[in-house]
Amino acid sequence: MFQEYFIFLGGVSTPGRHRTFSGNPQNISNPEDGCPVQVKIAKSDDDMEGGMAPTVQFKETNEYPVVFKWHCSATSQPRSVYICGSWDGWRQKIPLVKSANDFSTILELTPGHHEYKFMVDNKWVVDDNQPKTNNNLGGENNVMSIDEDDFEVFDALDKDLASSNAGEAMRGAPNHQPSHDTPNDRELEKLRTFSQEIPDRNEFAKAHNPPALPPHLLQVILNKDTPVQCDPNVLPEPNHVMLNHLYALSIKDGVMVLSATHRYVNGLS
Repeated sequence: MFQEYFIFLGGVSTPGRHRTFSGNPQNISNPEDGCPVQVKIAKSDDDMEGGMAPTVQFKETNEYPVVFKWHCSATSQPRSVYICGSWDGWRQKIPLVKSANDFSTILELTPGHHEYKFMVDNKWVVDDNQPKTNNNLGGENNVMSIDEDDFEVFDALDKDLASSNAGEAMRGAPNHQPSHDTPNDRELEKLRTFSQEIPDRNEFAKAHNPPALPPHLLQVILNKDTPVQCDPNVLPEPNHVMLNHLYALSIKDGVMVLSATHRYVNGLS
């Protein structure tokens, strides 16, 4: 599963709520500006000449996707949010993508201990509600830990896909060379592999059929005749296994009959 690390902005800004560092926040390359880390966006000569956006590169290792979010409040709507961390030696300032109510990005990180910090409108901030640690400049950074056990579900899905006919079809497809510039573009590259083409049904022939209906659910109220001695307007008391289920009879004469049961602690008045 995705591990999400949220930074919340309170509804009312209060002094000391977010720690900031003194100095000129716009000149982040100056070692005397007081920022906790010195970061930059790496640009190659080809990128500068061709007008391409700066790239963020990641090693192809056992990395796992981690979602970082910065939530906006009604009183605080930042124009730009960046994240920087120890996963690359604090070298790159990675932009977060703005949505309706937050900024977010997905980074693929290796398991272990990582420190990170946000730059919101050219100010370094940390969240007091998140785990923190002291840095060597006398300030604080947020801290997180990634455990491989948290991502076992992804390994299981990969193995299941690899053993299916659908996985064979995907492996036989032409190689697609991604050209992502940021971690968010990397996720968009995955979406571009989808199309409107209807796959062959045989590709999913190995899919498991739905489980058989348990026998005790066959004897529901709708399938039983009301005893003669009972009021025809009152249904008999249901069995406990029938609770919290929705049942339906086959449509007859244009009418569908639905049944739902629920148990109340106290009687209804």
